[in-house]
Amino acid sequence: MQTGNLPDGVPHPQRSLGYQILRWAETYIVQPDGENAGQPWQFTVEQKRHILWLYAIDDKGRWLYDTACLRRAKGWGKTPLLAALCIIEFIGPCRFSHFDENGFPVGKAVGLPLIQIAATSIDQTANTRDMVRGMLANSPAEEVYDIEIGKERIQFRSGRPGRIEPVTSSSRGLEGARPTFCVLDETHHWVSSNGGISVFEVLDRNVRKTAGQGSRIVESTNAFNPNEESVAQRTYEAYRKKPDGRLLYDCVEADSDEIDLKDLEAVELGLRQAYGDSTWVDIQGLIEAIQDPRTTVSQAYRFYLNKIQESADTWMARPIWDGLLDENDPIKPGDQIAVGFDGSLYSDSTAIVGCRLRDGKLFLIHLDEDPHDPLREWQVDTLLVDKRMRAARDTYRIEWAYCDPSYWQNVVGTWALDFKERDKDGRDIVFEFSPQRAKQMCEAIERLHTAAHLGEDVCHDGNPDLARHIGNAVTYEVPQGLLIRKESKRSRKKIDAAIAAVLAYEARAEAIADGRMRVRRKARLRSY
Repeated sequence: MQTGNLPDGVPHPQRSLGYQILRWAETYIVQPDGENAGQPWQFTVEQKRHILWLYAIDDKGRWLYDTACLRRAKGWGKTPLLAALCIIEFIGPCRFSHFDENGFPVGKAVGLPLIQIAATSIDQTANTRDMVRGMLANSPAEEVYDIEIGKERIQFRSGRPGRIEPVTSSSRGLEGARPTFCVLDETHHWVSSNGGISVFEVLDRNVRKTAGQGSRIVESTNAFNPNEESVAQRTYEAYRKKPDGRLLYDCVEADSDEIDLKDLEAVELGLRQAYGDSTWVDIQGLIEAIQDPRTTVSQAYRFYLNKIQESADTWMARPIWDGLLDENDPIKPGDQIAVGFDGSLYSDSTAIVGCRLRDGKLFLIHLDEDPHDPLREWQVDTLLVDKRMRAARDTYRIEWAYCDPSYWQNVVGTWALDFKERDKDGRDIVFEFSPQRAKQMCEAIERLHTAAHLGEDVCHDGNPDLARHIGNAVTYEVPQGLLIRKESKRSRKKIDAAIAAVLAYEARAEAIADGRMRVRRKARLRSY
């Protein structure tokens, strides 16, 4: 059930500050709510094991783990544990001081503690902040350590430096701060479109400046969607590359890879495995939630069974796309290609994708995306798009191009005239293809989707932007079949390169059907 690298058992008492920390925490922190509100805080056995290994040290008092990730099912108790860690790092004995005469480590408080609860928006920090405030309100720590509990910031009444504060991508002074401990909650929601990747990278740089003094990042997450390229996915992939490294990845999930969600006994077993000793969890209530028709398969797996699963309506599963990578035969000047173009002017991005005729290899020619800079108004650089399309014409042998004419009628019309004029046979090269025509678009989408799942007659060069747009696309049903779109109208997860890829692959099929593919024949030795 433990699929991370949390070691079996517990560390030796001479090799962890966690034992002293647990005694301290259960003395100075209180239960914030429920029927035991105001009573001394009690960790579960699993939470204790996490703390003991998080604060494990070597014989010189240095951390065994430089960073940590806690991946558990929804409702397991991640937020209370993170809140307790914030308090421990603020005023508790969380740094190595020395070994006593019996060889046991002795902890000390941080001299200038700066604990940051980080998220992509201030509202997302609320759960952890409120839990911290509840654990400190009317606790022994509030008076003993002279703490002022503010609505957003917790600090010392005396004015002594040190605080617990929320930070987001818009926080002033985020870059350059020197935090001693950072909590990153629900990092499966931290993606490029909401600034989560940028926040993580800034915090990581900040913490590394004082890592020698014991500063660290601890994040929590549910099982992530592998199509979203979240911070949680980054962390998981880093752990997979080096499972015996200095990243503590604590993950408990249902033991079986495939669970029939209609099999109530199997679901109950999986839930009990995933939730462990979280006795407050209503297992029967979770079973009912999973059986609710409104709960998708991916939600059941990710949030309740803690198993990585893509969204049920994702158009192209990431493993399928990754399996089409071909690094051995790069696109070369002079190759015969087809082209797909999907354009916008303001809110969406604009993409040009090529597809080699002889093997269906997709590659990104140009992508113009909104950088979401609040200080300037963004618009697609139409001159640059035109330049990239003409450069592609001069570099490759474009045999067929399908272009969405929306907002670009004049440009597409000019391409059609110029490309035909430049073709030695005077053939039409550029054709309009409107994604709004549902029947032809459904057929084009299905053509690429089927080829990808069969793994035949299609591949790609591994471009990460193209992969991102492909992964962002979700399906929806119309009478003519399945179309693809963004996950929501306001979503910043663009799919224009995915649309362009569909058009390019469809254009390839048209070029081949029209007899435009030049077949390379091997020379044969003839003897007489």
